[in-house]
Amino acid sequence: MTAPADTSRADITYAGYLSLDDLLAAQHPLSDEHDEMLFVVIHQTKELWLKQILHEVAQAQALVRAGDLVPAYKSLARVSRIQAVMTMSWDILATMTPADYLRFRGVLGSSSGFQSDQFRRFEAMLGLKDARFLKFHTERPEALAALQAAIDAPSLYDDALAQLAAAGLPVPAEVLNRDVSQPYEPSQGVEDAWLEVYRDTTRWWPLYQLAEKLVDLDDALLTWRHKHVVTVERIIGRRRGTGGTEGVAYLTETLQRRCFPELWSLRTKL
Repeated sequence: MTAPADTSRADITYAGYLSLDDLLAAQHPLSDEHDEMLFVVIHQTKELWLKQILHEVAQAQALVRAGDLVPAYKSLARVSRIQAVMTMSWDILATMTPADYLRFRGVLGSSSGFQSDQFRRFEAMLGLKDARFLKFHTERPEALAALQAAIDAPSLYDDALAQLAAAGLPVPAEVLNRDVSQPYEPSQGVEDAWLEVYRDTTRWWPLYQLAEKLVDLDDALLTWRHKHVVTVERIIGRRRGTGGTEGVAYLTETLQRRCFPELWSLRTKL
């Protein structure tokens, strides 16, 4: 006997399921210049991918906090793949020449990707805490609250360090009990704990694999930042950014940031 068909969802269409009419009506270029549509679509697409990244990092954090390290690898690997796609999108934007961009740059006013609350939440969830960015979101209470929550909560790295300690590795108490809303400072004790993991990968395999997944995220973030720098310099040179930043100079400074510093520094000592 054939089971009755589920007709409760039979009327759902592709466009309806994806809310395509709303999605495709969300592009509102402010000029008549052809290339502004590309500029809008690229940045909106990045924000959609950031939404998925935040979804995946939240899942990974919940799993790591529960001590379920292996299932967390899937979400972390997915984030790395998304980061790669976001990095590749700079190549599409780079098809826009300086002359193309300057024709509509004036309509952007003070808006800038520098002000992306989702990107700042991603940074905060990885451990790059910076309350200075809160001021850009006072007109959007929900975004402001979400960014503040990400700054105040333990980061993915804090969760990983807690698992190091739970496994019996010597993570300093001052690191475990620090104010997690403040920027993370590298610790020799933390480096020593990770060195134990890297020097006996068979014994500490789940923690070792977690560490490498974290390095993948940091690597991909640095690659994204570098491509951002190159693309911006290609299009606007060393002009100031639309959001009032130093443009390429500011972006170049961000290349020095590391979310998981000891996972980089320990490599010299292996």
